[in-house]
Amino acid sequence: MSRLTVAVQMDHIARINISGDTTFALMLEAQRRGHRLLHYTPDRLSLRDGRVEARVEPVAVRDVKGDHFTLGDPELIDLSTVDVVLLRQDPPFNMAYISTTFLLERLQPKTLVVNDPRSVRDAPEKLFVTEFPGLTPPTLISRDPIAIRAFRAEHGDIIIKPLYGNGGAGVFRLAEGDQNLASLLEVFATAFPEPFVVQRYIPEVRQGDKRIMLVEGEPVGAINRVPAADETRSNMHVGGRAEPAALTAREREICAAIGPELRRRGLVLVGIDVIGDWLTEINVTSPTGVREIARFGGADVPALTWDAIEARRKG
Repeated sequence: MSRLTVAVQMDHIARINISGDTTFALMLEAQRRGHRLLHYTPDRLSLRDGRVEARVEPVAVRDVKGDHFTLGDPELIDLSTVDVVLLRQDPPFNMAYISTTFLLERLQPKTLVVNDPRSVRDAPEKLFVTEFPGLTPPTLISRDPIAIRAFRAEHGDIIIKPLYGNGGAGVFRLAEGDQNLASLLEVFATAFPEPFVVQRYIPEVRQGDKRIMLVEGEPVGAINRVPAADETRSNMHVGGRAEPAALTAREREICAAIGPELRRRGLVLVGIDVIGDWLTEINVTSPTGVREIARFGGADVPALTWDAIEARRKG
């Protein structure tokens, strides 16, 4: 493959934790292959007279904690002149995030954007799963207190979380008999203008919340994230413990069901969350987990991802 110029739209590289950052792992692999890397943050993206521009900096990366990057001099460029844009900033998935997808969408098909910005915009992670009935637990998307109370009455033990939240922030479990529902709905109604996600609690979460990485719709690796003893959430930055994991027959069934749609939408690198037998999220913005998979001796997900990106560029 000839050398590609790759612009990475991301949170500033100075602030990332390289030990668990998938974007950084993708950059290391791109650099290893000889591709030229450019770094910019979403606030440096502009649309001027029909051109999508960004103020970028050439970047070299090193897998050395505390000394993991060197930036060159900033330069304003037309992003249609680069080969690939990696859309990799972390949520929140808000109007600022959505606005960048409108701009990046104008670059295609000349410049390949990964993941496809229209599909990222059209596949909010907690809504996208509802397109696959039979794979997800009983779920309500609503901010109507009457509808939420009826769902709670039907299922007893529930989880409530923000529709566009991330990283486990704002996730609450209300066990059967918990009397805090009314107060929690008041807080959510003040904090979030969107509907809320209400799901039946899945007790198997005590055994872990499995993150499965898919490249071009095919499962390539997984880790299990086990919550701390005093936590409902399994996210690693709130105390969850990562452990190696193999795929079950049910998880392969889930991947086979959603894989063709991921490929069709241009969602090259995706991370799904599975608890017990249930698909709970499809993460398309900046899914993590690849460095943990490698640490446990699993697949080289960045290499597989770049194989897929290079194949799309050739196509």
